[in-house]
Amino acid sequence: MSVEHMRIVFMGTPEYAAICLQVLLEAGHQVVGVFTQPDRPKGRGGKVEMPLSKLVALEHGIPVFQPRRIRDEGLEDLKALKPDLCVTAAYGQILSQDILDVPPLGTVNVHASLLPEYRGSSPANWVIIKGEKTTGVTTMMTDAGIDTGDILLQKSLDILKNETAGELTLRLARLGAALLLDTIERIKTGTCPRQKQDENKMSYYPMLTKQTGFINWDYSAKEIQNLILGVQPWPGANTGSPWGMIKIISADVMPSDKQALPGTILTADTKQGLIVQTGEGNLLVKLMQAPGGKAMDSKDYLRGHPYKGEGSMKMDEVNT
Repeated sequence: MSVEHMRIVFMGTPEYAAICLQVLLEAGHQVVGVFTQPDRPKGRGGKVEMPLSKLVALEHGIPVFQPRRIRDEGLEDLKALKPDLCVTAAYGQILSQDILDVPPLGTVNVHASLLPEYRGSSPANWVIIKGEKTTGVTTMMTDAGIDTGDILLQKSLDILKNETAGELTLRLARLGAALLLDTIERIKTGTCPRQKQDENKMSYYPMLTKQTGFINWDYSAKEIQNLILGVQPWPGANTGSPWGMIKIISADVMPSDKQALPGTILTADTKQGLIVQTGEGNLLVKLMQAPGGKAMDSKDYLRGHPYKGEGSMKMDEVNT
């Protein structure tokens, strides 16, 4: 089967998926339809925006389908496209067996972790939150479970120092797109390896929520720094403070030279910035953002909002 004659239906939504789709098209693959999540309001203004995968599809004149539930509303459209192969990348919906049965060559998923570790919808976030040094991408045959299908190909990469989840996701998308091309070529020639996942090594992490970003000052400074990096760009790391709810965008780990209760403000001035005691070590807040404000160096913020010495940062001050 040649590249030109393999009919592919792509299913994906955010930038991670859009990069995979773009690379597929640039390589000359015939993508006959794109399924993506419905347009949704974004930001404070609530402006309705199209998913990035939809924008790529429209630029290339590819039909776009946006069912709220593909298992209920998308089956007939998928059958009409007569795909040989389906490809998914961060689609955001679980595929029923009826959907999976449509393409004769199956459905390949591009997952942003080294399966069977870090199953779930936010692997790039969780590997950083958990302090991993390496991660990677996996192409797998999708089954009715959540990231439980047979592994096809894998490629690893090192997580960079102070890399945010958003930055890592983009690198994984490019790596995953290249791995997808290799996978498709091997499927065409019947040389693609296929291996069942080792359930003894399985780990699963849930979808991110706003609560995921709430800082618990009982954790170590390193764990909190990992959280700050791992929840960017969304939902962000938030904490209560004497200035109200603030978002911490970047911070450095410092050794403890004195002990106080976790969450206690040790220093808050224009020379050193904001330093907070954690369960182990101190955290120097570099960039912070107050509600409705812009991101600022903590020293600059404290020039306009001096600390009066009342209260301390406590996780229980967060209004959940």
